[in-house]
Amino acid sequence: MAQVDDIDRQLLRMLHKDGRRTFSEMAPVVGLSVAAVKRRVDRLREAGVITGFTVQVDHTKLGWGIEAFVELSCAGSTPVGEIVRTAYQAPEVQAVFTIAGDPDALVQVRVRDIEHLQQVIDGLRRTGHVTGTKTLMVLGSWTRAA
Repeated sequence: MAQVDDIDRQLLRMLHKDGRRTFSEMAPVVGLSVAAVKRRVDRLREAGVITGFTVQVDHTKLGWGIEAFVELSCAGSTPVGEIVRTAYQAPEVQAVFTIAGDPDALVQVRVRDIEHLQQVIDGLRRTGHVTGTKTLMVLGSWTRAA
């Protein structure tokens, strides 16, 4: 486990909010020099705490405004890898979480509308591995910063 202190956590929160934030913008907030901030961020990257920098997309503006989670129950003999491959065949799938217990997986999807969601669910059901689904539509979301 990597050792992080309060300053590291502040830096992580700032980068989580805006991955393009410069070291010179962060330095006065945490009370360090630009070089010290760079060293800390480099150390966090080398330790694997920071695994990359990403873009946050407003899917609604791209016409994919509905987000849902689909619980998948699969045949008992279905290997975990096959569950993931089955779900990722659909381009609407954003993430797959294999989980302990019932159901076997939780699949995050983004779709245009309810009809599109039904098509995605029908496609998952037709794979031959899925024995049942339960769909949970997202009404809103919130993410905790690092």
